[in-house]
Parts: sequence; structure tokens; C-alpha cells
Amino acid sequence: MGNQAKPGDASSLKEKIDQDAKEALKRKDSVSLNALRMLRSEIRYKEIEKGSELSKDELLGVLSSSIKRRKDSIQQFEKGGRDDLVSLEKAELDVILRYMPRQLTEEELTQIINQAIEETQAEGPSDLGKVMKQVMPKVRGRADGKKVNQMVSACLQSISKSE
Repeated sequence: MGNQAKPGDASSLKEKIDQDAKEALKRKDSVSLNALRMLRSEIRYKEIEKGSELSKDELLGVLSSSIKRRKDSIQQFEKGGRDDLVSLEKAELDVILRYMPRQLTEEELTQIINQAIEETQAEGPSDLGKVMKQVMPKVRGRADGKKVNQMVSACLQSISKSE
């Protein structure tokens, strides 16, 4: 298993997940196997819902949703003092993260946000939606949406204060 998924089409990513699940079964790696089975199930469900194969962006959306759900579960289990479940969720999260593209650095993200602000001629916090609409397709799968929203908000706040 590699560290990060290589850019390519959705079918090659699905094949990689299937192949890694087979390898996890052979190694008796139950954590990886459970995470990959759940991921394959989510992908199949989305394909059935759509009625066709998923595009690369749609597949990354499924991965992102799965990652978000696991992060939410980790927070809930930490609040409940369930360290056993926290460590299991973190291990499964690590498995899924291997299939995501390289995450953008804060500098790269800031550059994309500033470019979107310039292109949309945003003037302050009221233009958040306009800027997010421009930024999200460029960063999908490569940055956490919540973090992007916070960074865009901060940039727009600084614009309105400097005027």
C-alpha cells in the first residue's frame, strides 16, 4: 500500500482500494480490511444512487465524507471517554487518508483563496459564498472544507477592515 493515491481516474482508485482490501485480508489486518470494506460499500451505494460510475471528484467526495464522519466519531468518542473506540477510528481514518491526494499547504491554500477573492472582486464577509463557490472546486479532496471556510472568512474580514 502506498502513502497517497496518485492522480488518475476513478476506476484506478477503486481498483487500488479493492486490491488493498484483498491484501489486508491476506495479512489478516482487520482494521484496514474493515475500513476498506466500509469505503467500498459507501462507493457502491453512491454509484447505485447515481445510476452510473462515479467521477474522480465524486469518488473524492465519498472519501471526504467518510473522513469527516470518522473525525466526528473520534470527537464524540473522546467526549464519552471511549479511548478504545477513539484508537480504532483513528486507525481506520489513517487507512482512508492514504487514498486522498496530497493535502494543500496553508500557503497554497492562501494563494488559491486570494486568487478567488480577486476574481470575484469580493469586498468583505458578505461575499463568503461567492468566494467559497470559486475555491471549493479547486481544493476538493485536498483541503478540509471547514478549514477553507475559516481561512476565507479571515481573509474577507481583513479586507473589510483595511478599507
